[in-house]
Amino acid sequence: MTDPLRMHIHDDATAALRERIFDYARDRMQLDPPPLDKGMPFAELRAIMPDTVTEAGIGGDRALDLFGEILAPASMSTDHPAMVSFIPVAPTEASILFDLVVSASCIFGGSWLEGAGAIYAENEVLTLLAAEAGLPNGAGGVFVQGGTNGNLSALVAARFDAEQRLSIAGKTRPTRWSFVTSEEAHSSLAHSARVMDVDVIKVPVGADGRMTGADVAKAVGDSWDSVFAVVATGGTTNLGIVDDIASVVSTAKQHGIWVHVDGAYGLAGMFAPSTKPYFDGLGGVDSFIVDPHKWLYAPYDSCALIYRNPSIGRSAHTQHASYLDVLTDTDEWNPSDFAVHLSRRARGLPLWFSLATHGVAAYREAIESNNMVARDIADVIRNSDHLELVCDPMLSVVVFRRIGWAQEDYAAWSDELWEAGKAACFPSKYKGEPVLRFAIVNPRTTTDILMELVESLKD
Repeated sequence: MTDPLRMHIHDDATAALRERIFDYARDRMQLDPPPLDKGMPFAELRAIMPDTVTEAGIGGDRALDLFGEILAPASMSTDHPAMVSFIPVAPTEASILFDLVVSASCIFGGSWLEGAGAIYAENEVLTLLAAEAGLPNGAGGVFVQGGTNGNLSALVAARFDAEQRLSIAGKTRPTRWSFVTSEEAHSSLAHSARVMDVDVIKVPVGADGRMTGADVAKAVGDSWDSVFAVVATGGTTNLGIVDDIASVVSTAKQHGIWVHVDGAYGLAGMFAPSTKPYFDGLGGVDSFIVDPHKWLYAPYDSCALIYRNPSIGRSAHTQHASYLDVLTDTDEWNPSDFAVHLSRRARGLPLWFSLATHGVAAYREAIESNNMVARDIADVIRNSDHLELVCDPMLSVVVFRRIGWAQEDYAAWSDELWEAGKAACFPSKYKGEPVLRFAIVNPRTTTDILMELVESLKD
């Protein structure tokens, strides 16, 4: 029988593998820019990739070689400065390095008992976000996996709060609960509704794409008794539109309804002087989310979920069991109590370390630089003969059309750039028509890079 501890022994072989992995990580971080790389069809990947998860294993050196030679090149580098599709990622070097530290430290981030130091640091960041949004002292929350988890957790808390208030008032809950959100809202909200088995009241918006309080009132009509939350968007994924948060809050609060803001991509814009005014009214909401891996320069995966009154989140989400009593029967801050999760990585630490390293002012400047690039390239597009701007950018997403092109033209142009390893700029759609979009969240995405893409659209 082999030694059952052999995987955990620190010998010369594991030390050598450790150094090889450190070298790989160091080399990857020094690439400027990294290769764009691209996905690969399953059949092609299967044809060149040997079996690796076997009874005997293949050894760390061989596994690392296969990752570097086959698997990594078959995965897109979303931190490439010409990666302007979807919402890219642009982690600082400090945040990447500390992500390695977090993994090496084996910290359980679900309870204060086990992760007090890490949670203390995370809570510093959550307090910063809450204060920047204008929420009162005492606001706080937790870092979760991503915006889908954050939105779902906030809505669960909102429904719990509504049901508690009905119970106190001696009223019965409606036959079907619903929440309200814009027709331009992120797909995760429809998914949350399916998970929670509630309805969604979708609010039509005007030409500017912004949901207002008046729009909400019109869409809800006489159905406020069934509504437990109104969800505004702080920067839509497709267009970067920020709803009129102040008027949405005003309307919802007239009916005692919870207001949540999905700011997964765009809420970071509250740190930049030119875009902060779009978030007026944010201090009146009951909860919001923002994803550091989108526009706060942190690695995957991280979403900050903030509650105005964290005690509601705790009441809605705390799990109870005899083996958890040592954690839950205290007044300590247990992150597992604030969202749909229990086991949890301390995923807010990379952002904490980067903020502590560089300072908040550096983040303000970086976010503002993205806004400036967006406005500059929008001006170029606006004055172009072959392109048409769909709308003026509010944040750092620029959406436009190539005049005269059909879907197949956009696809051919995009595929050619991607195959050549020059850029990832895939077509999107707006009102059923194909469009292109630049999602600018990387400070290394310069106007010159985008100008080259604009020029290539002349052909």
